[in-house]
Amino acid sequence: MKWFIRWGRKYNGYTQRIKKRKNAAFFKWFAIIIVAVILLGGGYLFYLWSKFSDTVDSIHSPLSRDEDPGRQKELESVFKNKKSINILLLGVDEREGDRGRSDTMILMSLNPKTDSMIMLSIPRDTYVDIPNRGKDKINHAYAYGGTELSVKTVEGAFDLPVHFYAKVNMEGFKQGIDAIGGVTINNKQAFTQDGKQFPTGEITLNGSDALKYIRMRKQDARGDLGRNERQRNVISAAMNKVASVGSITKFDDMLEILGNNAETDLNMKRIKSLFSGYRDTRKHIKTIEISGQGQIINKVWYYVVNDNEFNRITTEIKKHMEAK
Repeated sequence: MKWFIRWGRKYNGYTQRIKKRKNAAFFKWFAIIIVAVILLGGGYLFYLWSKFSDTVDSIHSPLSRDEDPGRQKELESVFKNKKSINILLLGVDEREGDRGRSDTMILMSLNPKTDSMIMLSIPRDTYVDIPNRGKDKINHAYAYGGTELSVKTVEGAFDLPVHFYAKVNMEGFKQGIDAIGGVTINNKQAFTQDGKQFPTGEITLNGSDALKYIRMRKQDARGDLGRNERQRNVISAAMNKVASVGSITKFDDMLEILGNNAETDLNMKRIKSLFSGYRDTRKHIKTIEISGQGQIINKVWYYVVNDNEFNRITTEIKKHMEAK
């Protein structure tokens, strides 16, 4: 009996040692797998970051004003103190041998202290003073002097600073929507544009359909204002889609599209600051419209806005910028 007990103890000790070795081997290989996943993931993230950095370098196109050291110092202070910034979005139709016009102009005001954003669509026929050109349609500023003159014109018309700009060719817009798998929006008015029917309710748009959707205005009783609202809705839906984790699968495609179709005066450092300090502003977006009336001047149709309305828009955006 004693012999049997001693044998049992030896057997139990032996099996315990075997279990410990198996457990040790399991945890060893588990740790190796985890380390491998981290290294591979880190390598992929480094690859993505490197490609993103290269793309930002390729689309970085500073304006002449960016050469002013005083302006750069001011921008450093804006980001350091998390002040509001305004970004002008330009959607342009550019063809070979023709600079084109800014088909879409949206002024975005981002306030990181209130995590809110204002989006103002500027009707392209708005009658404004273009520096050194006189009174004309605001979208003609791009045809006369490119992005530089467009920024100056918007700043002068609304008495607001435009800290940065982002310009995209409308063909790139179409490709970008496809790259993120389309966007879903709520359509308020049924219409047909370029052979495509858009019913009311929730609809999903691919790139080609999205471009048709935001270009329609003749069938809309509100004209450019209705068109501008559709533009804002599509852009908001695209921003939310890009922010989702699933869009990472299209990261390479989006970077290639950006590299071929976009320009901005935001460099890598400023983009990182935007991502870390201003990304939550997209969660609370308020859209505002500028009211005016159509008027024929020298046989040309313009969207004429009175001074009181310009002042109202300016006051609302400044109030938003200063809110805490």
